[in-house]
Amino acid sequence: MVVFLGQKRLARLVLVVFAAACGGWLLTLDHAQKISTNVVDLIPAAEQAPELGLLRGFATNVQSRVMLFAIHDRTSPDSPPRAAAEAFARYLAASPAFAEVVVMGDSGAEDALGRAVFTHRLEWLLPTWLGQRHREFVQIGASEPAAFSRWLAGRAAADLEAFLNRPEATAMQELLPHDPLLLVPTLVDRARSLGAAGAAGGGHALVWTRIKESPFTEAGQEPVFAEIEQAFARMKADSAGAGLELKWSGVNRFAAASRARIQAEVAWLNVASVVAVLGVSCLFVRRIHKLLHVVPVILLSILGAWTISTLVFDRLHVFVFVIGSLLSGVAIDYAFYIYMQPARADQPYALRLRPILKPLLTSCLTSVIGFLLLIFSELPLIRQIGVFVSAGLICALGAALLYFAQLPQSVLESRRWRPRDRSAQPGWARGWVRGGLLLAIGITIVGMLRVRWYDDVRELDLPATELQANDTELRRWFGESPQRGVFLTYGPTLAAARERLEAYLKYQDSVAPGTTASTGLLLPTEGDWQAFPARLAALETFATDFNVALEQRGFTAEAFSPFLDAWSTRRSEPPRSDYAALAAAVRKSLPGPLALLSNTEEPPFWFLSIAEVAPATSPPAEFQTIGINQLQSLNALFTRYRGSALRLSMAGLGLLMVSVFLIYPPRAALRIALIPAGACLLTFALLGINGYTLNLFHLLGAFLGVCLCHDYAIFSAATAALGEAPPVPVRLSACSTAASFGVLAFSSIPVIHALGLTVALIVLTALAALELEAFVRPRKS
Repeated sequence: MVVFLGQKRLARLVLVVFAAACGGWLLTLDHAQKISTNVVDLIPAAEQAPELGLLRGFATNVQSRVMLFAIHDRTSPDSPPRAAAEAFARYLAASPAFAEVVVMGDSGAEDALGRAVFTHRLEWLLPTWLGQRHREFVQIGASEPAAFSRWLAGRAAADLEAFLNRPEATAMQELLPHDPLLLVPTLVDRARSLGAAGAAGGGHALVWTRIKESPFTEAGQEPVFAEIEQAFARMKADSAGAGLELKWSGVNRFAAASRARIQAEVAWLNVASVVAVLGVSCLFVRRIHKLLHVVPVILLSILGAWTISTLVFDRLHVFVFVIGSLLSGVAIDYAFYIYMQPARADQPYALRLRPILKPLLTSCLTSVIGFLLLIFSELPLIRQIGVFVSAGLICALGAALLYFAQLPQSVLESRRWRPRDRSAQPGWARGWVRGGLLLAIGITIVGMLRVRWYDDVRELDLPATELQANDTELRRWFGESPQRGVFLTYGPTLAAARERLEAYLKYQDSVAPGTTASTGLLLPTEGDWQAFPARLAALETFATDFNVALEQRGFTAEAFSPFLDAWSTRRSEPPRSDYAALAAAVRKSLPGPLALLSNTEEPPFWFLSIAEVAPATSPPAEFQTIGINQLQSLNALFTRYRGSALRLSMAGLGLLMVSVFLIYPPRAALRIALIPAGACLLTFALLGINGYTLNLFHLLGAFLGVCLCHDYAIFSAATAALGEAPPVPVRLSACSTAASFGVLAFSSIPVIHALGLTVALIVLTALAALELEAFVRPRKS
């Protein structure tokens, strides 16, 4: 009795100190900063593929902060309510939540940009034009400067004549005397793809905005939504327009809706899982209320996993905790094995543990080894899950050992089932079981040939059909089209990025001439910029040569005197600013959305290009240009990570098997290895036959399921050697786990559905193998 009291006090002290330490640490955390809901955070910050790291920054810092608004007046459906939109924009601009607000179609901003381009055309556009013409001249084998001037003048006059034969030249008549080299018209022609909004948004006045805070944080969601509601209410009050309607979209709206739905979904899933486990337990346990002793073990294991994970990682994705909460399916096993171990009233706790201590430690150690290998994965989510589950397993075993050590000799009694002597079964029963085994092997072979793998980043989120339709409609009004191709060209320096953009645009023009636009066209390459003064100085006779060429084609040279005067001034006063200053001047002139189409201020430097029709193939790798189709890029990333996870999982399972063979005799170790592996392969085969497309999360579910079944195989090893059915704790653990994960298979979150379905099928298949095993093994007397 004295020994028990000392053991009880020590066990309770350790558990209380552990719970207090974990709870104290978790209470001090800033959960909004520690836990991320951003899908992009699943990409490592130091991603090995530079383009994906660049995509991560672009999606997080540029693309995600944009919000789009459309205002419609039901009383005048065909007329955009421009005044109301301007009032709405003023209220948003006055809000501290918004960094920039632009009313689309505002002629003021567009006119300012047009004036800037026109004023600086001989500084921004002429260096590129001269550089391109000079390279063409060299390609035809000529090099004499005087010959270049005559050739250049003739080429410019011919291009001007061809342009005037086009219908759009009518709108440029006033510009041509100042720009016969067609610097601005060529830019305008290419800029069609950068057009703001199409057809005035179908009767909607459009407002483009950029928020200050990240849309994945609380500061970028509810406070922004409140400002929008307030601005809309004030706009309606000012306009006295009962028919005004507002449509809006932004990443923060998706993020907030996703988080709310995930929280609600996980809540009901947890409740349903508890109900399912209790329902299964009623079939095996005589006194259901005694199951309450299992709850502290589960809670302590999850508490320890949360604490250790938050200590190890600076920031964790919310799916770590969603997926990690499934740890309860593993933690409950240790409690059942200890709690249901038969004991006498006078039997010491240590003696009671002795028969199951080896399988307890073996199952925990081997599972921890397998999951710890996941920390070598490239994918942060997999690394975090590996640490979370490993820590949870260790905490679950420690909590179970300590918790039941401080209880009196209490045993969770199972219901009495009439034993059946399986060795006395007729021969035909054994034949049927062996035939079923052969059939399962055949199904596995056929089914594995039909398994298809595809990773889709949308598996990470709940479907948001209404929000997606709303967003698609808004983007269409803003001129975006699914047929367009958007590409990002990047480089370690501004000069390198601009050189690669030049090469990419040249390549794209060879495929579809003039259909790709970029704000980077306003900035010459560094090589053309540095060569610009010398090239200007070498064209001493260009003005005279150009006059002659114009007159030869029927033009009056005097009509272009404004250009010739500007040319003379530019030659006498070549620009002296450095390249970075030139880039800053160009960026400063870009209004609203156009300013987000390039990054010329800090590395990594990049330029966006928009093609009117997306090409069928991706640009060659040498152009350092990637398609900004985030979905496809992340799908490719997840496919790569699935391969990495598969290799790590196989290595982990290999180590697990090696450790089992070191602890158990070869025949028993082989049985422990074959049952989980066979259950996993048969599950994949059944999913393949039924048309399921498997992904990274089916693989993670399979890894978890194999570890669970590995425990069942270990704890049933003794009874299997005697030709007997699995012990009740194994049956109860397997059935409760299958019920818990089976509930998760009904989740509308694709990730949780994949994990739940995979684990439930593997566990049920393994349990069936354990139950039927006795039919094909002779019972030992």
